[in-house]
Amino acid sequence: MKKLLVALMLVAFAATAALAGDVVTYECKNGNVTFNHKAHEGYAGGCNNAACHGDAAPAKIEVTKDTAHKTLCKDCHTKMGGPTKCGDCHKK
Repeated sequence: MKKLLVALMLVAFAATAALAGDVVTYECKNGNVTFNHKAHEGYAGGCNNAACHGDAAPAKIEVTKDTAHKTLCKDCHTKMGGPTKCGDCHKK
């Protein structure tokens, strides 16, 4: 019985960890920004989209204050009709 319980706990942990990989939280002084990768994939045309990941897709994106507020996030939100006000992305 203990082995079954441990096995179920491991499966639940693995499933939770796999799902958590789709959501990234960026800590910011004016409120954290949560990025849901799965929600954005459809807008960008999929995970291999050069607009997001560059030529070496899929690759980790280095997000800074400048790229988020200009070239990467806000420009895309403006073009695609996403939220652009501070409080839309930054949550305290």
